[in-house]
Amino acid sequence: MLHDFRYAAPRTAPELLDLLEGEGAMMLAGGTDLLPNVRNGVFKPRLVVDVKKLPDSDRIAFGAEGLEFGPAVTLNDVLRSKDAREKYPALCACVHELASHQVRNRATVVGNVMNASPCSDTAPALLCLGARAIVRSKTGARELPFDHFFAGPKKTRLEKGEFLEKVIVPASSAGAKGRYLKLKRINGHDLGIVGVLMLEKDGALSFAVSSAAPTPVLVTGLRKGVAPDEAAAKVLAACSPITDVRATKEYREFMIGVYVRRLLSEGV
Repeated sequence: MLHDFRYAAPRTAPELLDLLEGEGAMMLAGGTDLLPNVRNGVFKPRLVVDVKKLPDSDRIAFGAEGLEFGPAVTLNDVLRSKDAREKYPALCACVHELASHQVRNRATVVGNVMNASPCSDTAPALLCLGARAIVRSKTGARELPFDHFFAGPKKTRLEKGEFLEKVIVPASSAGAKGRYLKLKRINGHDLGIVGVLMLEKDGALSFAVSSAAPTPVLVTGLRKGVAPDEAAAKVLAACSPITDVRATKEYREFMIGVYVRRLLSEGV
């Protein structure tokens, strides 16, 4: 389906914010969600605002606060980052499960979380690692922890006139070990039927689950050595999966329990 829209690529944040105030403006990072939805008639923007010309939008670097990256940093940029691979292997494990290598050359982490799909593959790592979104508007910047970022399917807690300027994965999470298990309908790249990440840091365990509730789910407060059945019960209590074309509610619940027990038994 063809749809006419205007395109702009601002070079400063104030210019971008001016453009986003317009009726029907939508932001473009990688475009792997936006453009197919425009083509299919799901989205009908009047203006597409590209963030890739903003200064440092494609910068990824580790500093005093942790790993920081802008809205144009692609998934493969994360996988190529030595700091990400060495300090945040759980993030790389989740990123690697998202789509194909070709798509990861375009898709961005910021675009993936702004899409706010319950089956987001980057969200489990950002939740378990305690990542923060730096959100900017004309009145300034504010921090939005990812455990408060998602409001529902395809909905975030960003307000009109705001954009996600930067993601910070805190230095305190560096060195945490994690493993991500993702159930798919086929071998290869596919949307997840369910995905479970387990992260371990200094004996503390956290779990994050995708495709199991209106938003990605975070479960904390567990310690290394917890009984597998106890951990599975706590994770399942936080989930509310549905039946859809990919799986039944009961199958998702069963596989969440299987994955939690498997992660605990096999470790990270």
